[in-house]
Amino acid sequence: MTAHLLPLVMIGGLTSAGVYLLLERNLTRMLLGLLLIGNAVNLLILTVGGDAGNPPIRGRTSDGQTTTADPLAQGMILTAIVISMGIAAFVLALAYRSYQLNTAEEVETDPETARVAEGAELDADDVPDVVPSRDTDAPDELDALPGAEGSR
Repeated sequence: MTAHLLPLVMIGGLTSAGVYLLLERNLTRMLLGLLLIGNAVNLLILTVGGDAGNPPIRGRTSDGQTTTADPLAQGMILTAIVISMGIAAFVLALAYRSYQLNTAEEVETDPETARVAEGAELDADDVPDVVPSRDTDAPDELDALPGAEGSR
């Protein structure tokens, strides 16, 4: 089995462009990155699926082929297309809802994430030495199921 260079270059280009777009903060660009990676995976499955051959139906031949085509690759690609369209619809719904709430499509930086990224460490005064226990021997509303008071 020989690998053709053009599909491999296309797979690499689509994957790298998709990863680049996924790293953006704009939800539309993230969606485009997901779609590009999905198409790259479909091309990869098609390339790995092997050369063309006879249809996988008993008694059918095509152009004098001697081998039968692998139907698994085709089924996996159809499944991947359905999954990528579901993911695209979900991300579109997220982008639309985000635009409705914030009138912006840009994902904002979380303050806690920014603090961790800056390497800010906690002071020794901020961390308690002993965490007080909330569990006591006294009956509590969480100790039993509702209506089970008579079963004790």
